[in-house]
Amino acid sequence: MVPCSRYTTDSWKTPLKYTSKAIKLSSQFLLCTCIVQPAVCTRELCVFSFNTLGVMSGAAEDVATGAEVVDLLVAMCRAALESARKSIIFDPYPSVVDPHDPKSLAFNPKKRSYERLQRALDSITSIREITQGPYVEIKKQMDKLDPLAHPLLQWIISSNRSHIVKLPSSRQLKFMHTSHQFLLLSSPPAKEARFRTTRKLHGSTFAFHGSHIENWHSILRNGLVNASYTKLQLHGAAYGKGIYLSPISSISFGYSGKSFWCRPTQSRFLQSRNLNCVALCEVITSKDLQKHGNIWVCPISDHVCTRFFFVYEDGQVGDANINTQDVRIQKEILRVIGGQST
Repeated sequence: MVPCSRYTTDSWKTPLKYTSKAIKLSSQFLLCTCIVQPAVCTRELCVFSFNTLGVMSGAAEDVATGAEVVDLLVAMCRAALESARKSIIFDPYPSVVDPHDPKSLAFNPKKRSYERLQRALDSITSIREITQGPYVEIKKQMDKLDPLAHPLLQWIISSNRSHIVKLPSSRQLKFMHTSHQFLLLSSPPAKEARFRTTRKLHGSTFAFHGSHIENWHSILRNGLVNASYTKLQLHGAAYGKGIYLSPISSISFGYSGKSFWCRPTQSRFLQSRNLNCVALCEVITSKDLQKHGNIWVCPISDHVCTRFFFVYEDGQVGDANINTQDVRIQKEILRVIGGQST
């Protein structure tokens, strides 16, 4: 899925209702609506058809209305590509049709060239600049720098399978101390449906999940998975196999990178390449959820769904003492989700 081309502040007067609409669509194949738009299959035949039919050809042109989201998607792609672990975590690798030869792939997962990909990524005009001038002219500038820059930008946008939207200030969680806050639904509708069914039986709560920015390029396209004892695992699994969560912000901040408090910036766009991020997830409170003090392990990936995403710049993070089990914090989370008044 790609950023909705009609984001408005009014759309978020009732975020929960909006979220429900997305979740209640077909459990497998999603309609092309303002809420959900198509992501291309990675098979070569589909990639060529996608390009030939012009599906999502206007995705990058819609940057102006979802600029902060596109800015974040590009930053995640860059972090994954520049990682020492890119051969493992840069998944999926782009499938991009050669603009000069529509019958061949310029970027092919079967023939990877990270160096060529890096050059194209470096030639993508900053999202800030894209929003400040006629898109046609800016595209021409990109094409002059590198003919693969614009096709790559289109792929970064259209390959995103998560529903992610920048939250207006009135719907942000103030205690997170960052202006870069997003609603994030990274689970496919079928998983969301199973989650809601299980939640009726066992209830749920909120907890943080920290992961390096380089991992989120894959998470947004493949979902949050149990990486314990796999090649994707970066940290130890001292408490067994599962998705690691914590009700305490400082613990999850530790998994996302450096940790020290900062004042929130008011810039619309990301100013730094040194980014840290943390997700606020909803987790099913069944007996399967293993609690080891403030470190929780959920062995069932279907029992964890992302809800919010927070980004911090220059290695800084927010308040380290946030506890999602605090009644005041829970009320604020539910207020933002439900659009209720305080």
